[in-house]
Amino acid sequence: MKAKIRLYSKAFRLALLFLAGLLIAGGLFPALGRILTPVRFKRVRDAIKLRWLQAFGRILNLRAVKTGQAAAGPALIVGNHISWLDIIVLGQYAPGCFAAKSEIAGWPVIGYLSRQAGTVFIRRGDKKQILQTTESMAWQLRQGGNILVFPEGTTTDGSAVLDFHASLFQPALLTKSTVQPVAVRYSGAAKAAAPFIGDDEFVAHLLKMLALEAIEVSIDFLPPLDSDGKTRNTVSSEARHLLQTVLAADGLAGTLPALKQKVIQAP
Repeated sequence: MKAKIRLYSKAFRLALLFLAGLLIAGGLFPALGRILTPVRFKRVRDAIKLRWLQAFGRILNLRAVKTGQAAAGPALIVGNHISWLDIIVLGQYAPGCFAAKSEIAGWPVIGYLSRQAGTVFIRRGDKKQILQTTESMAWQLRQGGNILVFPEGTTTDGSAVLDFHASLFQPALLTKSTVQPVAVRYSGAAKAAAPFIGDDEFVAHLLKMLALEAIEVSIDFLPPLDSDGKTRNTVSSEARHLLQTVLAADGLAGTLPALKQKVIQAP
């Protein structure tokens, strides 16, 4: 009975949050876009998004342990990808715009909110669209903001880091921006429940997350990488190596601090 009350309470609060998000995205953002300069509007929008994501995290009872600091920007922040929850987690600590797969644009409510929040959508296999995506991401970086992207291109159970799509690093090279890897790891009950893979559907998975008493997650912001003078394959490989090194320590008590120190010397 207690678990059901908790679920209903969280679902109600989240419904109110989504309603507020729709009002902000459909009313406030367009109004601000007309009266503010593009740069000023982007900063205000990012600040509002940050508060909204923080409220989402409180409803989910996210218990986050963070090490390191997100780059002040402009930076291409690249993370391993386990779940849609990664966006809620990282968005609270690294203000900026996300680059996400194009399928999300069609999700009810979430797709609309993502579009209004400035998300850059990636449609693979379309060379013309890839060039447009690269330029959109580069524009965000030139304005001094962060772009958060998941270069694996899909979600995993968190046990490994898949090959990265090196093309997603091109905007950082064009703008000579910092590349910062960030490792996300869920623990406790969320370790098995958080992965959003296979045939999972968003609403069913969301309800499963709301049913948890808490969601425990670790966020490790790793040493930034200088992209200047490098190829996209090189910087992509370096970022993936750093993530692999840290994630390999998952569950190995006492080894993570040493590994984090070691990644600073990674090639």
